[in-house]
Amino acid sequence: MRTLIRDDRYFTRLAAAFVQGKLGHFPSHLSPDEIIEAGLANGLRLHKFKRNAELPRVRKVLGILQGLRPNSLLDIGSGRGTFLWPLLDLFPHLNVTAVDFNPVRVADINCVRAGGIFNLQALQMDANHLDLKDDYADVVTALEVFEHLSSPARAAAEAVRVARKFVVASVPSMEDENPEHIQLFDKQGFESLLLSAGARSVKIDYILNHMIAVARV
Repeated sequence: MRTLIRDDRYFTRLAAAFVQGKLGHFPSHLSPDEIIEAGLANGLRLHKFKRNAELPRVRKVLGILQGLRPNSLLDIGSGRGTFLWPLLDLFPHLNVTAVDFNPVRVADINCVRAGGIFNLQALQMDANHLDLKDDYADVVTALEVFEHLSSPARAAAEAVRVARKFVVASVPSMEDENPEHIQLFDKQGFESLLLSAGARSVKIDYILNHMIAVARV
């Protein structure tokens, strides 16, 4: 087999779990590299597990979470895992619930769970209607979510409701060419969105064309 996953460019543990969740568990003597190679040989696409895809806003949020030290986290709008995989790599024992509206993405995330990452689960839900109890997780993250929604106030209220301690959210700070971005927030509007949702205080930082808010609830 050719060597592909030996230079720390990939989240190897998570990619191997995804392959096992998709294809079934492999013999215990196989290394994660060999499991990943088997996945590639069977046509699985693993580019979403590349480390070099990490974005500055993701690294910033991970730094924030190191300070907050949550025991549980709910990630709204997990998508392909742009934030989720770095999160689970840095916090391998954190209890994480991923929420997304797309059933294919939810199924892919749950393949990682089926492959052995048992502190992760994914649920198919609408950000405006989270079927979760109040104070569900210590921290709720909503990264690049609110700008996609026609009713961001409702989604913000849901995020605050299910957060026990903090909501960490990010949005673009300027216009871009993404046709799916239907909201544009300035600092005051972003802060108001979370305060109106019930947050007690909001701190906003800027990083590379984005705003990141830490809201205490």
